[in-house]
Amino acid sequence: MARLLVLLTLVLLLNQFVLKAQHTYPLSIEKEATKALSYYPELDGIAITFKFKKKTGKSTMQAQPTFGSIFRSKRKRSYVILMSERFSIGDTVFRTVDIPTDVLIGWLGHELGHVMDYEQRTGFNLIGFGLGYSFSEKYMKNAERTADTYAVNQGMEKYILATKNFILNEAGFPEKYKNRIKRYYLSPEEIMLLVEERNTKNKYIRSD
Repeated sequence: MARLLVLLTLVLLLNQFVLKAQHTYPLSIEKEATKALSYYPELDGIAITFKFKKKTGKSTMQAQPTFGSIFRSKRKRSYVILMSERFSIGDTVFRTVDIPTDVLIGWLGHELGHVMDYEQRTGFNLIGFGLGYSFSEKYMKNAERTADTYAVNQGMEKYILATKNFILNEAGFPEKYKNRIKRYYLSPEEIMLLVEERNTKNKYIRSD
């Protein structure tokens, strides 16, 4: 009996390791990546790679499914979160790994919100999503607000708010960039309303 219990324990530990091994990230952001992932237990068995890149277009980070996995079953897809190695504020260039910890956790949490959204979509829907995101501001706004909503509903409001505050008030980003954030993403006020709605809902669930 004792041997059986030991064997079962080893199997459980091995399964946990295999699930966590689905997530890969640079050691320089291990703390922030593992913290953000801890709010998304639903993604434990999903292959997600965090990867630095010199440029990621207009965004500092991008989450996307890997091309070869788009038409796989949802639980067998893989995703990559691309992160700019550096970003500019005025004439100054900063390394992404040097931004405050809570801000980086919030940024990663938002991207994981995109992954949660992708997990609800079929392969053909993901292709349509990519086209819509590329050519429609309305579609882009809905996608970014959806990712924010997922992150807040997962309990990450502290980090999402830290990221908003960093971008809008602390870092000195150009007004053009700040206006883009205001236009496409949830405002701090909308985030607090979501938190209130979530807490009220959870209160009723517990009382039942």
